[in-house]
Amino acid sequence: MNTRIHQTLSKLRSQNRKALSIFITAGYPSVTATPEIIGAVEEAGADIIELGIPFSDPLADGPTIQLASDRAIKNGVNVTTVFDIVMEIRKISQIPIILMGYVNPLIAFGLERFMQTASACGVDGLIIPDIPVEESTAYRALAHDHNLAPIFLSAPTTSDDRLRQIDMASEGFVYCVSITGVTGQSNGIPDTVKEYLQRCRNNITKNPVLVGFGISSGKNAHMLAPYADGIIVGSALIKIINNNRNKNYIAPVKEFVKELKKGLKLRESE
Repeated sequence: MNTRIHQTLSKLRSQNRKALSIFITAGYPSVTATPEIIGAVEEAGADIIELGIPFSDPLADGPTIQLASDRAIKNGVNVTTVFDIVMEIRKISQIPIILMGYVNPLIAFGLERFMQTASACGVDGLIIPDIPVEESTAYRALAHDHNLAPIFLSAPTTSDDRLRQIDMASEGFVYCVSITGVTGQSNGIPDTVKEYLQRCRNNITKNPVLVGFGISSGKNAHMLAPYADGIIVGSALIKIINNNRNKNYIAPVKEFVKELKKGLKLRESE
């Protein structure tokens, strides 16, 4: 399978650089704002976009993303709207796009129809947290048929055997969650994350390792950079949008992404 995700991560690895993936809720703070935000974060240094499909019961998301999802739903955003947004983005950008969502909206839309439409619109990968690896055979087959990378999550409690299973099932990268719980927790990165990421490195050999949850600063990014192939940031950026939504949020969003990108540099001279 050859997607923009693979091409981007391979290029970064050959340059000894770390990937920055940014999560944005589709349709927040408005449908028309989403392509503008994605253009801004790409200009500031983001390598991959994770575009969240709003859902009323997002089990892996904390209050910040839940609020953004709720507002997007009130804005009328659904799966079809998300595909429309992707097509708008593809008019101006070839940045890798991963859709992150939950299985119920996909089933309601029709799983095969969802895969066909996602591929046609220019989506590169999928993160569906409530499809466990053990029950993913049909989902993975459909994704593969439409050149979409299925990306699975691991947690600090994941055993070595299951890390290897997740690695074999995933395409693109494995999403290593740094903490148990939901996104947006403010208690920082635990000291044990380095040991956990080393376990991930030892057992995940097919795919790159990207780490997410709890990353809210360039300092966090710099701490994690030596232990992973990249980071994923969502809640902290959505908080910036939320705090500035009645004024110009693009400037602080870009500054934050630049801070994260600078933190990912392994040497100050880079």
